[in-house]
Amino acid sequence: MSKHTFSIGGVHPHDNKISRACAIEPLPLAPTVYLSMSQHIGAPAKPVVAVGDKVKVGQVVAEPGGFVSAFIHSSVSGTVKSIGPRKDLAGNPQTCIEIAVEGDEWLEGIDTTDTLITEIPADNKAILDKIRLGGVVGLGGATFPTHVKLSPPPGSKCERVIINGCECEPYLTSDFRTLLEKGEQVVVGAAILRQVMGNVPCTIAIEENKPEAIAHIQDVIGKLGYEGIEVMVMKMMYPQGGEKQLIDAVMHRQVGSGALPISVGAVVQNVATALAVYDAVQKNKPIVDNSVTVTGACAPKQANLLVRVGTPLRYILDYLGGVPEEAAKVISGGPMMGRAVANLDAATVKGTGALLLLTEKETRRAPASACIRCGKCADACPMGLEPFLLNRLVKANDLEQLEKNAAQDCIECGCCLYSCPAHIPLLDNIRMGKGAVLGAIRARAAAAKAAAEAAKK
Repeated sequence: MSKHTFSIGGVHPHDNKISRACAIEPLPLAPTVYLSMSQHIGAPAKPVVAVGDKVKVGQVVAEPGGFVSAFIHSSVSGTVKSIGPRKDLAGNPQTCIEIAVEGDEWLEGIDTTDTLITEIPADNKAILDKIRLGGVVGLGGATFPTHVKLSPPPGSKCERVIINGCECEPYLTSDFRTLLEKGEQVVVGAAILRQVMGNVPCTIAIEENKPEAIAHIQDVIGKLGYEGIEVMVMKMMYPQGGEKQLIDAVMHRQVGSGALPISVGAVVQNVATALAVYDAVQKNKPIVDNSVTVTGACAPKQANLLVRVGTPLRYILDYLGGVPEEAAKVISGGPMMGRAVANLDAATVKGTGALLLLTEKETRRAPASACIRCGKCADACPMGLEPFLLNRLVKANDLEQLEKNAAQDCIECGCCLYSCPAHIPLLDNIRMGKGAVLGAIRARAAAAKAAAEAAKK
C-alpha cells in the first residue's frame, strides 16, 4: 500500500503513543466549570446569561461577538455564580462564566442516545445553521469557526474535503481512539461535510502507525455505503497533520503565502471536528465536551478522557493521581506545538486535546552554541523557510527583511528547533519575529482602511 506525505521538509520524532490502548472514559463532573469567552479564533463571545441564572447542559450561555466567532454552551447544569476575568493556562485574564454544577440535566431536544443516525438532511442551509448554532469549531488546534470555513467566499470552490486523522504530534492519542470508538459517527460527519461542499470527493487521511484505525474506517465506509469517501494512508512524518502539509500530501497542491486552503480547492477538518459536526447535525448536540489525552512517562496513569468544556486542569490531573514530583512541566498539547501551562487552575476550552507531563530531563535544553551553517533547519522546515536566516533577522530587528523572507508563514511546528545541532532556540526567536511582522501587517492594513474611509468623506 503506497503511503503519502508532503513534499518539503519534516522530521521523524519517536511517536511515543503510550496511551493508545486507553479507551476514552468519561471524566466525572467537576464541582465548578469556567467557560471562557475566548476559546475560538476571532471575536470573543458575549455572555447572554446573568449571575443567578439556572442553566442546563447544551444551553447557550454566550453568542458570537462577530462574523468570525462562535456560540458557547453550558457544559453542565447548575447556577451561574459569576461572570468576569479569570486567568487562562498562560496566566492571561479572559472573561469566563463560572457555573456551579448541580446534577446533569440536558436541554430538551438534544439526543443523548447512542443510536447511529446515517440519513443526512437534504437542506444544506439547515445543516450549516445547526453547525453554527452548535458552536462547532476546528478541534485540531486552530479552533476556527467551522460554519465560516464551510462558507467559501464568492469565486472560490471546494474540490475536496480532507478529514485529518493523522495525529502526527508525539504522545497524542485522542483522535486515534475517536476513530476506533466513534468511527461510524466520524464517517457520517465526513459525509455531511462532503454534501455541504457540493458532494465533492472526501479523503480521510490517517498515518501508517494507526493500522487498527485505518482498517476500521475502511470497514465502516464499506458498511455505511457512502460514495465519494476514501481512506488515504499517510507516511509517518511530522507535521503531516499540518493543514498546508496535508493538502500537499493529498492533492499535490501548495497553498500560497497568506492564502487559505480554499484557494487550492481544499477544505480540511479534524477527526474530532467531523464527530462534532455529526453531533450537531444528527443529534442537536453542541460542543460541550471533548476527548483529552493525559500522558507522559511520569504520569501516574495514562488516559483518554471525555472532559466537559470548562473543567479545571488541576481537577483532571488530580482525578488521575495528581502531578508527580518528577513532573517539571505540564504541556497543553504535544511536545512539538503545545504550550507550557503556567496556571493549573485554568480550565479546558473546546480545543484542549491533551495534557502532557514531562520530567526535568525531558524538558531541559542543552546550552546553545554558535550556528555552524549546516542547513539542517532549512532542510527540516515544511514551509520551505530558512530558519537560520530568520533567526539572524530577528536579532537584528529587521522587520522589513523578516516579512520579505516570509516569517509570517512560519507554522511554529518546531522542526527547526528539533533538528538544530547547535541547540539554538530558533522557534522561540522566529515566533517573536513572526508576531512583530503580523503586527506590522495589521497596522498597515488598518492605516490603509482609515485612509480609504477618509478619502470618501
